Amino acid sequence: MAECVNCGGFTKFNGGLCLKCYKEDTLSKKNANKKNIKEATPKLTKDNPWISGVIKGRIAETIVEELFRSLGFQVFSYGMENSIPGIKDLLKGVRGDVSKNIRQMPDFVVFKDNQAHFIEVKYRASGELKLKDISKYGDYPFENALFVLVTKKHIKCISYKELSEGKEITSTSHNYLGKRKEFDTDKDKIIEYCNYAVKFFENV
Repeated sequence: MAECVNCGGFTKFNGGLCLKCYKEDTLSKKNANKKNIKEATPKLTKDNPWISGVIKGRIAETIVEELFRSLGFQVFSYGMENSIPGIKDLLKGVRGDVSKNIRQMPDFVVFKDNQAHFIEVKYRASGELKLKDISKYGDYPFENALFVLVTKKHIKCISYKELSEGKEITSTSHNYLGKRKEFDTDKDKIIEYCNYAVKFFENV
């Protein structure tokens, strides 16, 4: 009669384990594997809010850039890093009006029907944009700029002039991009890109 190599009890195979020892051995190996996987998995640190904000901002910029292209606009990257590559690192610790103006350069210039517009893209989970959000670095030098706000549900737009007059974008306001007189916009296309924004930002 075959004996279990562990406890000496009955087993069907020479050199094997009985049913009880086999189950215990299998459970032990599973627990050991779980422990090894847990130890090998690096601990995730708390999200860096600055990096997270940069990533969200770039996603919002891409959505708006592709939206304007789909609406027939020529889109030119205009922001600090695009116009003056490498300037960001050089400006660290530099103060003065010129450095402020460079940092505040709008993200894009869009062009269509002999009309050009400065576009600054913002992402806000709150769906709010106020003058104080723009002027925290000092007076904003691009008075003709339009601010396109990407939220988890909408794409809205407000001019710097309107912000300076006390108007603002709130989560319930109707400052929708499709209502801007500056653009002959396709509302269905804007809704399509709003859906992209919802898709990308719903879990962040």
